[in-house]
Amino acid sequence: MKRLLLISNSTLFGSGYLDHCEDEIIDFLGKKIKTVVFIPYARPSGISHDEYTKKARERFLKLGYKLISVHEVENSKKLIEESEAIFIGGGNTFVLLDGLYANGLIEPIRKKVNSGTPYIGTSAGSNVACPTIMTTNDMPIKELKSFKALNLFPYQINPHYLDPDPSSTHQGETRETRIKEYLCFNNTSVIGLREGAMIRVEDDQITLKGSTGAKIFKKNIEPFEISSGDKITDL
Repeated sequence: MKRLLLISNSTLFGSGYLDHCEDEIIDFLGKKIKTVVFIPYARPSGISHDEYTKKARERFLKLGYKLISVHEVENSKKLIEESEAIFIGGGNTFVLLDGLYANGLIEPIRKKVNSGTPYIGTSAGSNVACPTIMTTNDMPIKELKSFKALNLFPYQINPHYLDPDPSSTHQGETRETRIKEYLCFNNTSVIGLREGAMIRVEDDQITLKGSTGAKIFKKNIEPFEISSGDKITDL
């Protein structure tokens, strides 16, 4: 039994923090859960974990849930082990994964979520739910010992996916080009998750949610579209 809600972005243009996914989060967590454990490591500690936690705490309180951050307790592993739900927010994916390794939280989170504890990720928090973080958009501002992540989800996600703009004068590689380059060296399929889209996992059922759809990239196959409500299978 596994429950995941993997959201492309925490803020959608024209709305506030987590506004676009508010209903989905409430439906996902339900009424029995009272407290959510937060992991703020996607922001460098110099860019206050306290400030990030304050923002997340205020938002989850409006949703009806208490929030406590792993950086606020002496024993973060114990907090994970006793958690009702886990939320990892966005930021820099390399900094986030480094923080998870440095604090010894990879295995405790993996074990807890694989046993049925709900997991919510936004942006970088969705990236680290994948087998690796190799499809993140972020600059590698922190050197890592490994790209291997939580491996809670069987496919790679590219959050904030942007379609090629035929009218753009930008001469750099498109997101689609970068993902196709990844597939030259790796076999795991990639979900280009547009802003406003999210993936919900309930046991073995994977469903695309949200308003904007996603693009699927498989090795040696032309990319194709999926829409909200579609089941994601056999990638």
